[in-house]
Amino acid sequence: MLPRTSLAQDAGAAYASAAIDWKQSARQTITVAGAVHPWSNAISPLLPDFTKLTGINVITDFQLETTYLSALPIRLARGSSTPDVFMFLAYGQGISGGWLEPLNAHYADKSLTDLGWYDESDLLNTARAFPVWSDGERYAFPITSEAMTLFVNRNARAAKNLPIPQTFDELLATAKAVKTDEMSGIAMRAQAGGNSSGPAMGFVFSYGGDMVKDNKAAFASPEAIAAVDMYAQLLSQAGPVGVISYEWYQVLDDFLQGRTAMAIDSSNFATDVSNPAKSRVAKQAEFAVFPHLPGRQPVPYMSHWQSCINSKSQNKQAAFLFLQWATSKPTSLQTAAAGLATTRVSAWSSDAFKRAFGAQAAEAAVTNLQDGDVDRAKAILFHPQSRLIQDAFMIGVNEVVSGAKSAKDAMTAAAETANAAIKG
Repeated sequence: MLPRTSLAQDAGAAYASAAIDWKQSARQTITVAGAVHPWSNAISPLLPDFTKLTGINVITDFQLETTYLSALPIRLARGSSTPDVFMFLAYGQGISGGWLEPLNAHYADKSLTDLGWYDESDLLNTARAFPVWSDGERYAFPITSEAMTLFVNRNARAAKNLPIPQTFDELLATAKAVKTDEMSGIAMRAQAGGNSSGPAMGFVFSYGGDMVKDNKAAFASPEAIAAVDMYAQLLSQAGPVGVISYEWYQVLDDFLQGRTAMAIDSSNFATDVSNPAKSRVAKQAEFAVFPHLPGRQPVPYMSHWQSCINSKSQNKQAAFLFLQWATSKPTSLQTAAAGLATTRVSAWSSDAFKRAFGAQAAEAAVTNLQDGDVDRAKAILFHPQSRLIQDAFMIGVNEVVSGAKSAKDAMTAAAETANAAIKG
């Protein structure tokens, strides 16, 4: 990997080539809020460089993801002018609530933006499409790229002389075969809350179902019911003890510590999985495409964390400069060298990123991103009642995994709850 100073020097020259007065908001202070996340970890060390470039001071407010996602809507609904910039997921709620600053006018402001220098053609196709609302307005900058990915412990798989599973049936058979008293066959999220919904949504999409269709919760369909039934079979027959309380933290930790033979979760786990300082399975970890039904393409849930500007911010120009800087080519090359899965093709293609993230992990992640369905993902993520719909869905999934209800009964009840919230 190139030394940080070398990357920073190259970046400095690249910023200078932009037709932007980086000092136009000097001496202002912005607050950047978000989850404790690979993006916040990667961008934080570079903030002094941003302040040196722009004269803008940055205060950070990064919290555990669950805490952050619960507290932020309350703060925004009260009309707080801070944070100025924030990581965000509930786009429909934010847009309908008037919390998010529309950005098209900022992009069109030639004193603020150099579109040629920023080069949106370098963004992944999904990243270009993700922030665009139905009316063509943009309310966010995509800051990361992730897709649900299969992680496999090679030693556990090889001990049973099994290949990497490709179909859902093969995944179930493999998970049951490799399960031991000390190691679960597979770990995935099953906590009864919307923040756990990513992996299970990928099952629904891959079975041909939708989360939201025609403004209604659609997971009572036969396809979604079959998908949730398979999800529950995997976890009830080969999952870890206590899996009904699992969030992504537990899934990652189990895989890092060799307590599970397989896991399905965010491709962004790769940097931790491949890091010998954090992972006991760094040398035996494999990264693979999402499973599929025979004769069908996999459709993993994919997403881009996005960052928005508070519509009540007193420092909107400074906030826009920050997001333009944070997602630019030179900054993305630096964060990619730290292993961050950015939104830029140039960063994904860089040798430094492949070394930090892992070549196999990068290949699997790109494949899973390309297999994802942006429209199906946006249909749920951009819905004004997105969180309530995802909460209802995962309460149902949790009930099926625990054995409290059948998939048909749980998903029917969950969809009824979600649709009542939509009408309400």
